[in-house]
Amino acid sequence: MAMNSKRKTPPGIALLRRVRGRNWSPKTFRYAILLITFIAYACYHASRKPSSIVKSVLHPDSSTKPPQEHNSNKIYPWPMGNVFMKREIDEVLLHRNSKGWEPFNGKDGTSRLGEIDVAFLACYSIGMYVAGHLGDSLDLRLFLTWGMIGSGFFVGLFGMGYFWNIHAFWFFLVMQMAAGLFQATGWPSVVAVVGNWFGKRKRGLIMGIWNAHTSVGNICGSLIAAGVLEYGWGWSFIAPGFVMSLGGVIVYLFLAAYPEDVGFPDINSNSGKFIKRKRDFEEEEEEVEEGLGTDVEGEGEGSSGSGSGYENKRSVGLLQACMIPGVIPFALCLFFSKLVAYTFLYWLPFYLSQTTIGGEYVSVKTAGNLSTLFDVGGIVGGILCGYISDKFKARATTAAAFMYAAIPAMLVYHSYGGVSQTVNILLMMVAGLFVNGPYALITTAVSADLGTHKSLQGDSRALATVTAIIDGTGSAGAALGPLLTGFLSTMGWQAVFYMLVVGALCAGLLLTRLVIAEIREKLGYVDEVPASEPLLTDRR
Repeated sequence: MAMNSKRKTPPGIALLRRVRGRNWSPKTFRYAILLITFIAYACYHASRKPSSIVKSVLHPDSSTKPPQEHNSNKIYPWPMGNVFMKREIDEVLLHRNSKGWEPFNGKDGTSRLGEIDVAFLACYSIGMYVAGHLGDSLDLRLFLTWGMIGSGFFVGLFGMGYFWNIHAFWFFLVMQMAAGLFQATGWPSVVAVVGNWFGKRKRGLIMGIWNAHTSVGNICGSLIAAGVLEYGWGWSFIAPGFVMSLGGVIVYLFLAAYPEDVGFPDINSNSGKFIKRKRDFEEEEEEVEEGLGTDVEGEGEGSSGSGSGYENKRSVGLLQACMIPGVIPFALCLFFSKLVAYTFLYWLPFYLSQTTIGGEYVSVKTAGNLSTLFDVGGIVGGILCGYISDKFKARATTAAAFMYAAIPAMLVYHSYGGVSQTVNILLMMVAGLFVNGPYALITTAVSADLGTHKSLQGDSRALATVTAIIDGTGSAGAALGPLLTGFLSTMGWQAVFYMLVVGALCAGLLLTRLVIAEIREKLGYVDEVPASEPLLTDRR
């Protein structure tokens, strides 16, 4: 399908440019793109956190929690401190005498909570394949805008079930399914936008830093949902849903999805008309990445793209994208990587509220706040993983090494996390570092590398499609992990951690062939490296 070449410059940018009287440089636009897409996907992840925060309110397990006296003089460890670790007095927050919320408060409550998680993630996974192709065919700015507004709407409707006193399981199931479909618009779109503006130079580090939006969104979503929980669990969904919709408005006003939208050449195009300007564009890109150079004003003022090189772009089909070397192995690896990561995303607050830490149980709000430390470790892991993969030009080897390291990290956390709050925090951050590192690398830098593979010859748009295939397959694992946890947790948390270990091991093993290819290339066996090798070394 040919892309629509008659899109207009985002209204917010057009207004600012009219007031300013001239255009900005590519460097300025790149910074703006990173910021806007960072905010956008942070909103996506923030809207996914409420269900994990309210699990213990919907399905309280007071039988395992003996009453405890509040100690107002207790000093809690850095980095949480008393602000986060202070125990709440309100019985609504402590939820020990709460009867929960039908239909989640019965003996099969954890299973039903797992079912609504898998309903969301299954629709998210299925929708990803469709959304990726649409993202390469339609205006990414409008596509992302409607996805965010629609997702925020259905997340808010889930919370309205509290105020409307709804207890029908099908209502919550349908709301989660609809939210999942709209959420599928996010990841292919933001990765495609960033890929459109940045070349491959230092892509791992840039996207490793940028991918902190995932953890920042999780942290903000946890804090927002936990902060309004005392007013009723419905607000824990309505507040993030409103923030999500507000983010959609920002995207509509200010996101320039393609350089052509604001008068600059397509850096992934090989069209002769733009070769000279493309070289100038890439030179300024290096200045951005190195932090050098001055902010030279851009000369483009066009509002609808720049000619034939843009108009002749066509989207790539799913089958053609699957045939790009490296797509399938990384997609399967992400299946198990996201199985592990999303199990923590959806169940860590519940796990923290149901197990003793230093001989004490924590409340729902405290568990939600405490779980954010996992994502703090994830931010460090994403940046570190991206930097290492750039340094050694070895995407697969870096991802596999982190997945293998996650195995002992998770086992140690399960075994010794209950010793004290300080130990729990440190081990949780280490586990987050190794679990989220490869997940961040594969969904960002690797997806962008493959979406601009040289086999496409610059004549097609495959960024969103390839990202959708990889992340869509990964999201199937993300759906399976929380679902299995809902059942396995009834047998004890040790069974859940064994499942996570198996998932991490499979993720690492699936990259074995690509790891061997990278090692052989480093040893000088260039002629014997498989066809996927150029994708992994990331050479210009």
